[in-house]
Amino acid sequence: MSLPTLLARHARAIVIVAFALALAGLASSFTLPVGLFPQVSFPRVVVDLDAGDRPADQTALLLTRPVEEAIRTVPGVAGLRSETTRGSAQISVDFGWGRDMIASTLQVDSAIARVLPSLPAGASYNVRRMDPTVYPIISYSLQSDSLSPVALRDLAQYQIVPLLASVEGLARVDVQGGETAEVEVEADPRKLAQYGLGLDDLATAVSGANQLEAVGRLQDRNQLYLVVADHSLQRMEAIRNIVVKNDAHGWVKLSDVATVHDGYVPQWIKVSEDGKPAVLFNVYEQPDGNAVQIAGEVRAKLASFRLPRGVTLKPWYDQSELVVESAHSVRDAVLIGLLLAAAVLLVFLRNLRVTLIAMLVVPVTLAVTVLLLQVFGMSFNIMTLGGIAAAVGLVIDDVIVMVEHVARRAGAREGGGEAAVLPAAREFLQPLTGSSLATLIVFVPLGLLSGVTGAFSKALSITMASALAVSWLVSAFVVPPLLRRWVDFQRWHDPGLDHESWLSRAHSRLYDAFARRPAWLLAIVIPLLVIGGLAYTHVSTGFMPSVDESGFVMDYYTKPGTSLPETARQVAQVEAILRSMPEVDTFSRRLGTGLGGDLGQSYHGDFFVRLKPDHERATEEVMSDVREQVEHDVPGVEVELAQLMEDLIGDLTAVPQPIEIKLYSADPKSLVPQAQKVAKAIADIPGVVEIKDGVQLAGDALNVQVDPDKATFEGMTVAMVTQAINNALTGVVATQLPQETKSVGVRIRMPDAMQWRLPQLLELPVHAPDGHVFPLSRVARIVTENGQPQISRENLQQMVAVTARIDGRGMGAAVADVKKLLAQPGMLHADTRYELGGLYQQQQIAFLGLAKVFLMALVAEFVLLLFLYGRPSLALVVMGCSLFSATAVFIALWLCGVDLNITAMMGMTMIIGMGTEMAIFYVSEYVSLAQGMPAMQALRTASRDRLRPITMTTLAAILTLLPLALAWGAGAGIQQPLAIAIIAGLALQYPLVLLVMPTLIGLVTGHARHPDDRGTAAS
Repeated sequence: MSLPTLLARHARAIVIVAFALALAGLASSFTLPVGLFPQVSFPRVVVDLDAGDRPADQTALLLTRPVEEAIRTVPGVAGLRSETTRGSAQISVDFGWGRDMIASTLQVDSAIARVLPSLPAGASYNVRRMDPTVYPIISYSLQSDSLSPVALRDLAQYQIVPLLASVEGLARVDVQGGETAEVEVEADPRKLAQYGLGLDDLATAVSGANQLEAVGRLQDRNQLYLVVADHSLQRMEAIRNIVVKNDAHGWVKLSDVATVHDGYVPQWIKVSEDGKPAVLFNVYEQPDGNAVQIAGEVRAKLASFRLPRGVTLKPWYDQSELVVESAHSVRDAVLIGLLLAAAVLLVFLRNLRVTLIAMLVVPVTLAVTVLLLQVFGMSFNIMTLGGIAAAVGLVIDDVIVMVEHVARRAGAREGGGEAAVLPAAREFLQPLTGSSLATLIVFVPLGLLSGVTGAFSKALSITMASALAVSWLVSAFVVPPLLRRWVDFQRWHDPGLDHESWLSRAHSRLYDAFARRPAWLLAIVIPLLVIGGLAYTHVSTGFMPSVDESGFVMDYYTKPGTSLPETARQVAQVEAILRSMPEVDTFSRRLGTGLGGDLGQSYHGDFFVRLKPDHERATEEVMSDVREQVEHDVPGVEVELAQLMEDLIGDLTAVPQPIEIKLYSADPKSLVPQAQKVAKAIADIPGVVEIKDGVQLAGDALNVQVDPDKATFEGMTVAMVTQAINNALTGVVATQLPQETKSVGVRIRMPDAMQWRLPQLLELPVHAPDGHVFPLSRVARIVTENGQPQISRENLQQMVAVTARIDGRGMGAAVADVKKLLAQPGMLHADTRYELGGLYQQQQIAFLGLAKVFLMALVAEFVLLLFLYGRPSLALVVMGCSLFSATAVFIALWLCGVDLNITAMMGMTMIIGMGTEMAIFYVSEYVSLAQGMPAMQALRTASRDRLRPITMTTLAAILTLLPLALAWGAGAGIQQPLAIAIIAGLALQYPLVLLVMPTLIGLVTGHARHPDDRGTAAS
C-alpha cells in the first residue's frame, strides 16, 4: 500500500492517535520527575573514617592505609584518593562509568568491615554513594531571640523533621546548628582528693543509680506481668543525691564533691544565618524524587506549621526555583519560537490555516517527546529542558519543509488542488527521511559518550533525538492529512508563483556570478579559513558553561589551628562585606563543616550566599567583587568561590578546582616546599586566582609524653594516665536520662576543662588506684608540636596538590601557561613528577570524547550520503561544505566571548548533521531534476526551487534558537554555547548550500561553464 493510499484511508485514525499520544505526553509532564541534574549514578563512593583524636601521621598509618588497601581489592576500583587529618580521614573511591554503584557501594562497605577489627579501638566509618542528591534541594533557617539554642534545635529535630517525613520522595532532613542538651557534673578536684575519689568513681556511681531493667515475668490470678526494676533518674535533684561513697565516716553524695547543672554536648561546629546564631535544616530528595513537587509540599507543610512566638523561619536555598525558572524559560523559548516561525510562514506562504497547522504540530511533537522521556525513565532537568528548547528549531524545520513542499505542489495553478496533497507528501518522503536521518545519526555517538560529559550529553541527546524522530513521523503522516482537510487549495495558490521575489532575484545574480567564475570561491573560502583559524587559536576554552544561579558557595580558611571563636571573629568581617553588598539577599554560614560533608576543622567552613531575585550585576561579577574585598580587607582569611552547580559537580567528581597540579616524589618530605614554590610561581600567571599550595595544616598539637617508670612508681600505667587525661578534658558520659521525646546524657568532667591552658593541664590531679592523688606533671611532660599537616594520598602514594581557580580567562590558555612554567629548568626537582588533574583533566577527557564523536558523525554522514545517492564525489562535496561551516562556530564563539566548552562542542557536532540535512534538501531535488534535464540546468533549478524552503527553515531555526543564544531566562546559560554554535553554523551553511555547493558539484562532475543566464532562466 502506497503512502497516499495509506494516508487517504486512515487519515482520521492517524490524526486521532497522534493527538491521543500528545494528551498522554501532556499528562506525563505532570508526573515526570523534576530535578536540577539528570538522574545519573556517578561512579564515586566516599568513605568517612573516624578514630578519635590522634596525630595525622599515626592516623594515616593505622587507619587510612589499611582501609585503602582493603578497598583496593574491590572489583572495578579505578582510583583512590584520601585526605587524613588528626584522627579522621576521607577516602574518595572512583569506579569506571557504567558500573552498578549500589553493588559497588556494598562491596566497599564489606571490605572495610573485614578490616575493622584490626583498626584502632573505637574506629568508625560511613560509606556514601555520590549522586546529585548529596546536596539539599531546599534549606531553611530557624532563629529566635527568646528560645534557647537547645529548644530551637529540638523544635527542628523533634517537630519539623517528623512533620516533613511524610513528604513523598523525601530522603532525609538534616539538622545543623543549635545545641544538644546534657547534664554536666563538674567535679571539684580538691573535694575528690579529700574523699579519695576519682572521676571513674563518680561515673560508676551515676551509672549504677540510673537503672531501668526488665528482670522477668510473673503470673498471678490469670494475669501475666512484666517485672521491671525501675530506678531511673528523672530530676536534677535525684542526680545530686546519688551516693558516691559509703564507709564508716558516713555517706558522700554527688553534690558534696561536684556541681550538677544543665549544659551542652561539646561540639566543634557553629552555624549562623545572616551573622546570627541559627539552626539550619536541609531537605534531601531520593534519587528518583521530584524536586519541584517535594519543595512545594515542604513549603505547604511549613506554612501550616505554627511556630512558637519569637521564632522566625526563613528559606536560604531552594533548588526547585532554578528548575522552575528553567522550565519557564523553555516555555517562553518555545512560544517565542512558534511565533517567529509563524511569522516566517506567513511572510512566505501568506496563508493563516497553513501557518496554524504548522504551529499546532510543534506542541504535539513536543508533548509526544515528553511521553518518550517517561518511557525511557528520564526526568525534567536543565539538560532535557534545554534539549526541548533547542529541538524546537529542528521540529519546525521538518514541519516547514513538508508544508512548503505540499503547498508548492498543491497550490500550483495547474495540476494542484486537494488531489495533489498526498502525492506531494509521498514525493517529499525520501528527502525528508534522509534529512532527518542526517541529524538523527549525530545523536547516536553523542549518546555513547562516557564520563561527566556523557552523563549530561546523554540526556540532551535522547531528548533531541526523540523530538526529531517524532517530528519526522508527524511531518510525514499527520501534516499531509491536516493540510488536505483544512486548506482549500482551489481558492489558495502558492504566492511564490505569481511573481519573482527580491530574494529570488538576488539569488539568481549571485548564483550566476559564482557559476561563471568559480575562482571567486577562493576569495571567500580562504579569508573565512584564516579568520576561523585565528578564532580557533584565540577562543577561550572551558568545561561546563556558567549559569547565573543567583547564588554561590564560598569556602573560607583561617590560619590552621585557629580556634572556633577566633575563626568566627575573623569571618565576621567577611559577613560584614556580604551585608554591604546590595545584591545579597541572605547568607548562611557553617564553621567546622560544609555543605558537601568536608573534613571538619575549626579553621574551615563555608557560606552559601543567595542573591536578590532582580540583582543588577551578574553573579560572577558579585563573586569577583567579594573575592577582591576579602583579599584586600581580611588578609587572615582565604576564600574559594564557586556557583552551586560548579561546586556540586566538583564534589561529585572529586575535582572541584579548574587547575590542579598533583606533585609526587620519591622523598615525601620534599613535597611541601616544592608545592609552596609552585604555588608562589603560578601566582604571576594572569587570570589564576585563589591559589592553594595544598599544604593543609591540621593545627598545633600538645604531645603528652608519659614516663612509664614514673607512672609505675605512682602505681599507674601509661594507659591509665592517658585515660585520666581523656576523662578530664572530654568527660565521661555515665548514663542517659530518658525524657518524653529524647534522652539526655550525664557527663562527668573536670570544671571548665574546655577553657584550660597548658599550666592547668600540667597540674591535672590524677587519682591513683591506692587513693593518692598526684599532678600530671609528676609522670609526664608536654611538648608543643606546630603545624601538623594533613596527609594526601592518591593510589597509595603520598601527594600534594596545588590548586587554583581561573577568573576572566579561558581554561586552556591558563593551563598552557602553567605547563610552560612547570617545564622551566629548576622548577621541579629531578625526582619530582607532576600530573594535571581538576576540571582541566575532565575537560581534556571530554574534548577527546567529543572529538571522537565528531569524527564518527562525519563517517556516519558520509555513509548515509552514499546510501542515498551512491556517488562518493557528491558525498564529499556535501561533507566538505558541512565541515567548512564549522569554522563559523569558532568565529561566533570568539566574537561573543563564549568559551569553547562541552555544549559548544556538542553544537558543533550537531552542525555536521544539520548542515548535511540542509544539503540533502538541495541534492535530492537536484538528483530528481537531473533525470529529465541537463545537469547544469538541474543544479540551477534545484537551487531556485529549494531557495524558499531552505530560507524558511534556516530563519525559523535561527530565530527559535535566539532566546537560548541570548541566554534569556534562568538556566539558559547551559545551552547558550550550543545555540551560538548551531546559529553560526547554519548562517554559513545557508549560502554554502545554495551558492557554493552547486558550483562545486558542477566542477566535480566536469561542468566548469555555465550557460547563458537568460537562456537558463527562460528554460
